[in-house]
Amino acid sequence: MPRFSTVLVFLGPPGAGKGTQAARISTSLGVPAISTGEILRDAAKSGSELGKLVESVMASGQLVSDDLINRVVTERLHQEDCRFGFILDGYPRTVAQGGFLRTLLEELNLPEPVVFNFDLSIEKIVYRLGRRRQCGKCGGIFGVNRNAESIRCPQDGTLLVQRADDKPEAIRQRLEVYRATSADLIEFYRGRNYYEINASRKPEQIAEELLSLLSSPIHAGTARRQYVRTAVAHGIA
Repeated sequence: MPRFSTVLVFLGPPGAGKGTQAARISTSLGVPAISTGEILRDAAKSGSELGKLVESVMASGQLVSDDLINRVVTERLHQEDCRFGFILDGYPRTVAQGGFLRTLLEELNLPEPVVFNFDLSIEKIVYRLGRRRQCGKCGGIFGVNRNAESIRCPQDGTLLVQRADDKPEAIRQRLEVYRATSADLIEFYRGRNYYEINASRKPEQIAEELLSLLSSPIHAGTARRQYVRTAVAHGIA
């Protein structure tokens, strides 16, 4: 059976459920879900020259520059599991990164991304993130009762804690930064393979909509045409 290429970009504020949907859709489509935070942490742990540079920037508390994140993403997207596509969660974040990604996809003989922008009210984001707790050992993230205390990780028994950036005042500041920086990127993608997603619904309802949109005749036809180009480029046609 032919394997069609799929490239997805998930946009949206923190707490909108992008990571949850990335994991679901990754399983359904058989392509990796790539989180910017995860690949930066992996790069920092790798010991490579690029990884040492990432580690230095992250340790200093500075923002990772467009050039540096582009290099890390390029390295990740050249890996074998990305051969027929991937889901990007947290990248691109600027118009400059979006332009870089477009060129990179052309070089990799992959299609333009289908972009899903997850929309959720500030009140619901504050509520969701206020319930979020993280394991200090395995890094797992869990939703708990807002008043729960002494909840332990189901994986290793470590006490779950609330991250400093998940407290209400920090959440609102993060959202202000996101909305200020995301407007131009949304306009960059709007109008072509771009969809607004109501992220206030149940996860299974959202996943069903995403898969339905991806199976539409327009995207299915594009995927088949791109498969031929990709197969030729990789010498499998």
